[in-house]
Amino acid sequence: MPPTPQQRRAARHHQPVPDASAPPARGRRAKPITVDAVVDAALDIVARDGYEALTMRRVAAALDTGPASLYAHVVNKDDLDELLIGRLCAEIDLPEPDPAAWREQITSVCTQMRDQYLRYPGISRAALAAAPTNEDTLRLAEGMLGILLAGGVAPQTAAWGIDSLTLYVNAYTLELSLLSRSGNEWVVSRDELLSRFSNLPDTFPQTKRYAAELTTGTDHERFDFTIDLMLDGLASHRGQAQAT
Repeated sequence: MPPTPQQRRAARHHQPVPDASAPPARGRRAKPITVDAVVDAALDIVARDGYEALTMRRVAAALDTGPASLYAHVVNKDDLDELLIGRLCAEIDLPEPDPAAWREQITSVCTQMRDQYLRYPGISRAALAAAPTNEDTLRLAEGMLGILLAGGVAPQTAAWGIDSLTLYVNAYTLELSLLSRSGNEWVVSRDELLSRFSNLPDTFPQTKRYAAELTTGTDHERFDFTIDLMLDGLASHRGQAQAT
C-alpha cells in the first residue's frame, strides 16, 4: 500500500542531508532539487505573476526539470501551498510576550503577516485553505497565543481571537491582491463611487448622507482600524477574565 501524503510529508523531514562534497551523478543536474529550491521557485512565480499563475508545471520549468521530479520532494500542490505559507510564517519576528505591551505586539505580528502576504499577490488563498499543521505555521500560532495569554486574555478567547485575526489578515490581503491585479473595469475610483452614491434614489438616505465616510480610508487605515477594533473586544474579555 503506497504511503499517504501525511506519511510522505513526515518522511521528508527525516531524509538525510546529501553530501555536498560528493560529485553529481553522471547525467544528473549539477544543482540538486531540494524542498527549499522548490519553495524559492514557487515564491518567485507568485511574486512575479500572482498566486493564480502557480502550478507544479511552472515550478518544474523554473527548475529546469519535469513535474514528476518535484514529487520526490513535494507531495502535491496542497503540500506546496503549506510549505509556502510555512516559509512566510517562519520569517515573521515573534517577540517575547510582554503583558504590558500585548496589544502592540499582536498588532506587529498581524502587520508583518499582512506585509508578507502582500509581497506575494493572492497567496493568502493558500493560507485560507491550509491546515495549521506545518511547524512554521504552528510557530506563528504559538507565538500569538503566548502574547494574548500573557496579556491576560482567557485561553478560549485567545484561541478564537487568533482565528479571527488571521482570517481578517488573509481576507484583507486577498482583497487588495485581487483589486490590484484584476484589471476589472468595475473597480472604480473613490470620486466615481461618491458620484454614484450621490445619484442614488432617496430610498438610500443613509448611503447618500454618509458617502464620504463609506468611501474614505487610505493606505492601511481600514486595516489598522479593524485590528484595533478586534483587540478592543479581546481587551474587554481580558477584563472579565481578570475579574473572575
